[in-house]
Amino acid sequence: MSLAKEFKEFISRGNVVDLAVGVIIGGAFGQIINSLVKDVVMPPIGYLLSGIDFSTIKFVIAPAVIGPDAKVLKPEVAVGYGAFLNNVISFLIVSFVIFLVVKSVNTLKRHEAQKPVDPPVPSAQEKLLIEIRDLLAKGK
Repeated sequence: MSLAKEFKEFISRGNVVDLAVGVIIGGAFGQIINSLVKDVVMPPIGYLLSGIDFSTIKFVIAPAVIGPDAKVLKPEVAVGYGAFLNNVISFLIVSFVIFLVVKSVNTLKRHEAQKPVDPPVPSAQEKLLIEIRDLLAKGK
């Protein structure tokens, strides 16, 4: 089998297309969550903590070296743990939303499983056989 034919077979499977759609939607959802964290969740938290912007919190290892003409000779070396905190909060929000979605889907499945199943409708032949059986039972 040629490489092109194998690749075509691989791509034409439904699972690969579903996965691609999931990845694309996941990326778009990630942008929404990042905006939610950055623009909606973090400002009130920063306000409650005396106006702290988490994304700017850092631990400076070596400050920037600036020359006499205000030119940066060496850039600042810092650990930006505030941005890390934003990412952790974003992850927690995404995890919680996914948890709620999975929980609601499982609840719907449970309700569907608990519904009583209607007995199957007999076919025309079965109805005829039932009538014949009933007539024979009356005749005895």
